[in-house]
Amino acid sequence: MDKRLGVIGIVIEDRKNAGRVNEILGDFGDIIVARMGIPYRERLVAVIALIVDGTTDEIGALTGRLGAVPGVNVKSALTRK
Repeated sequence: MDKRLGVIGIVIEDRKNAGRVNEILGDFGDIIVARMGIPYRERLVAVIALIVDGTTDEIGALTGRLGAVPGVNVKSALTRK
């Protein structure tokens, strides 16, 4: 299966679940090219931006697991090829 390059945006509205998000990201570390995390204290949220390079199945598994965590919103955009 072809690999695709993409970006994933993660907003953690319930910061008590940040540890679970980090565990999931660790599980998918082999497809994560870059990560930027910003704790936005005034709004009591955290924002993470990822650059990923993997198959659609791998990226879908990552976003699916992240989206299943309560208080976590995930969006992604991938290259067409």
